[in-house]
Amino acid sequence: MSTVSNLLELRPDEVHVWIVEPERIDDRQLLDAYWGLLDAREREKQRRFRFERHQRQYLVSHALVRLTLSRYAPVAPAAWTFATNAYGRPEVQGEWGTKLRFNLSHTDGMALVAVGTGAELGADVEDAQREGETVEIADHYFAPTEVATLRGLPKDRHRARFFEYWTLKEAYIKARGAGLSLPLEQFAFHLEPEQAPRISFDPRMRDEPEAWQFVQLKPSERHQAAVALRRARGLPLSVRWQFTVPLAGDTTPPRYQAA
Repeated sequence: MSTVSNLLELRPDEVHVWIVEPERIDDRQLLDAYWGLLDAREREKQRRFRFERHQRQYLVSHALVRLTLSRYAPVAPAAWTFATNAYGRPEVQGEWGTKLRFNLSHTDGMALVAVGTGAELGADVEDAQREGETVEIADHYFAPTEVATLRGLPKDRHRARFFEYWTLKEAYIKARGAGLSLPLEQFAFHLEPEQAPRISFDPRMRDEPEAWQFVQLKPSERHQAAVALRRARGLPLSVRWQFTVPLAGDTTPPRYQAA
């Protein structure tokens, strides 16, 4: 449990992203310690996964959430309690529920949790080397301007741009807390070199582009990630991201990206 004297500071203009590679953790003592942090509901859900690697992803990523939140509040990792909204987004219960926002995402090879204060927050990470269609999915689900931009690129750039769009879209809908009930084709991202991503909306979305900021991350050659924050465009925003092994130490110095 953190003490008041060693808690990390998290300003309104910051998001901190903590990244772990679950498949690299095979220390049985660490894995047992993670198990000890989960509540009964989490343990039952972890047991339901058929494959060991998915069980490990769940175990490590949910321990990461608890240990990360305890970096910012004097609450023992095992003592955090969570509630989910109508679309399944977990939120902190109790005193710290109005002060700390978090969002968890995991994929093959990586999990991350983003933490902020007060504002709606979403994050997503994807394995951009996984097999599967890209342009074909975009044709059915992306906004027309995104599809046109994607199809206008050389074929060898389709996959990278597809996952840039996909992670940004996932981060936005997770920040909204409404999941895939939000139609993906009714909002579009606009990506320009050396500029922060911009979003535009179909009028049916009833949202304001100026109310959102986005930051893209490239935590590995294999992975693409994005963070979304409801924060007026033009206000400063810094995203700090860092690799960690929960309970064992932070493995790299933090890196910073600004919106």
